[in-house]
Amino acid sequence: VKQSDETDRTASKTTTDEEDAGGVFLDLSELPVEESERRPTCSRCCRPEKVCLCPFLPVDPLEVSTCLYIVQHPAEESRVLRTVPLLAACLPKGKCNVLVGRRFNEERHPELAAVCRDKHTLILYPGSDAENLEDLGRDFTTSPHNVIIIDGTWSQAKDMFLRNALFRLPKQVQLNSAPSSQYVIRTQPTNMCLSTLECAAVTLSIMERNQAIQEVLLKPLRALCSFQLQHGAQVHHSKEHLLKNGLYDKPMPKNKRKIKRMQKLITNQNI
Repeated sequence: VKQSDETDRTASKTTTDEEDAGGVFLDLSELPVEESERRPTCSRCCRPEKVCLCPFLPVDPLEVSTCLYIVQHPAEESRVLRTVPLLAACLPKGKCNVLVGRRFNEERHPELAAVCRDKHTLILYPGSDAENLEDLGRDFTTSPHNVIIIDGTWSQAKDMFLRNALFRLPKQVQLNSAPSSQYVIRTQPTNMCLSTLECAAVTLSIMERNQAIQEVLLKPLRALCSFQLQHGAQVHHSKEHLLKNGLYDKPMPKNKRKIKRMQKLITNQNI
């Protein structure tokens, strides 16, 4: 009987505790949900309004005949320090078209397929089959041209280029005389690598025969980097620079292909 009484008291206490807990949860469930406020974003430069870069953009969009098609890896959409929105803000509507995805084909992307088949289209991607843009000897100002640029990390860009047959239809070009990257808040594989905005700036200045275009497009990029450095960001040297100067502090890869790639960076061979 004594054991039965203890069991009853334990059961009663458990029930009371459960009721109390249920009451607490009920009270919590009735509390208003506080929604996180998203910082207001500038509609032109796509930056938070407090750090808007519009003062560094041209008052009027640049007049260009060349049309850019930026094929962007989906991971770039979530990056905070993107350069493509700044590029688009500097150019007229329709001159900087952004298509997001990993795979592109004629059935799902007929407009891009048509652009790839156009004889006036170039794709900017370095490689053994690419010609230096300045050595083509064309007058690009006589007729409008299209340029396709892949936006992503170098490994993402390589994967997208190799896995999309459409991208091997246009003439492949590269920039042999491009300046060192001013996008110093993001690590590049080599000293010759540029951000998407910088690639576009150099390309447009060559094709439009107007060096001033490059300066106008780089102005907001410099402002972005300057602001980030003033607020704690560090200057990022290229992986090539770090390896050559013994400053690379990450574990060396075990994969033979990656090791070979690192060795090429050190010896300044084509990668």
